[in-house]
Amino acid sequence: MPTTPATAAHSSSNGTAEMIMLELVDEDGTTIGTAEKLAAHQPPGQLHRAFSVFLFDEQGRLLLQRRALGKYHSPGVWSNTCCGHPYPGEAPFAAAARRTYEELGVSPSLLAEAGTVRYNHPDPASGLVEQEFNHLFVGMAQDRLDPDPEEVGETAFVTADELAERHARSPFSAWFMTVLDAARPAIRELTGPSTGW
Repeated sequence: MPTTPATAAHSSSNGTAEMIMLELVDEDGTTIGTAEKLAAHQPPGQLHRAFSVFLFDEQGRLLLQRRALGKYHSPGVWSNTCCGHPYPGEAPFAAAARRTYEELGVSPSLLAEAGTVRYNHPDPASGLVEQEFNHLFVGMAQDRLDPDPEEVGETAFVTADELAERHARSPFSAWFMTVLDAARPAIRELTGPSTGW
C-alpha cells in the first residue's frame, strides 16, 4: 500500500490496524468533527464523509465488486467498484485512489470528480446505518486487477443491461442505486451515449 501522511497516521509499526476515525460533516459537507467508524454507523447514524468510485473498461463496462464475506458491513453483496471513507484531513480524491488500489490492486488510469450525494440508508441485515455525504468519482480501469480477498469476494465487468439483470437477481449494497443514479451524468460523459448508462 502506498504510504501517505493519512495512511501513515492510521497504521501501526507492527502492521495491526488502529481505531479508524471518520470525518463528520454538516449538511453542506463542512467538517464538524470526527467519530470512530463503527460508532458513526450505529443507529441513527452520524453524517460523515464518504466516497464512491465507478471504473469502466474500454468497452464501457462497469467494474463491480462483491464485498468479501468477512466485512462487518454489507458482506457478500455486490456494489460499485470501490467505496469507503477518507481519513480525517485526507482529500476525497486521494482517498478514492488509495482505496481502489488497496482493494483491487489497480490504480485508475483516469479518475474524475462526479459530484456529491447525501443519503440515509439503513442496512436491515447488519442493523447499521449509512448517513453519508458521498463524493462520487468515475474513471477507467485498464490494468489487470489484483483484488485483496479480505476486501473483495469477486469482480465482474458488466454492461448496463447486464447490470439490470444482475441487480434483479442478486443482492446489492443499500447505497448502490443511489450513488449510481447520482453519478450517471458523469458516467454518460465518460462512456458515451451508446453504452446505455
